[in-house]
Amino acid sequence: MNSLFENARNAINRMTQNREAGHQPSQEDMQAAKQAIQSAYSQCSQEEKQELQQLERKLEAEHNNQLR
Repeated sequence: MNSLFENARNAINRMTQNREAGHQPSQEDMQAAKQAIQSAYSQCSQEEKQELQQLERKLEAEHNNQLR
């Protein structure tokens, strides 16, 4: 597994853990996660790309949750 992919996964996991702990992710955290996902796309396998798409959906759901 490449490090860019791992960075993207870790960024989303941190946001999820913070949310579960009752902390709202900052815009900076969300932007960093989005950038990590975008960077990972260039160096990942097809299987990893599918997981990145899932991570993007999680990020989008988090963003939508903040807008409420």
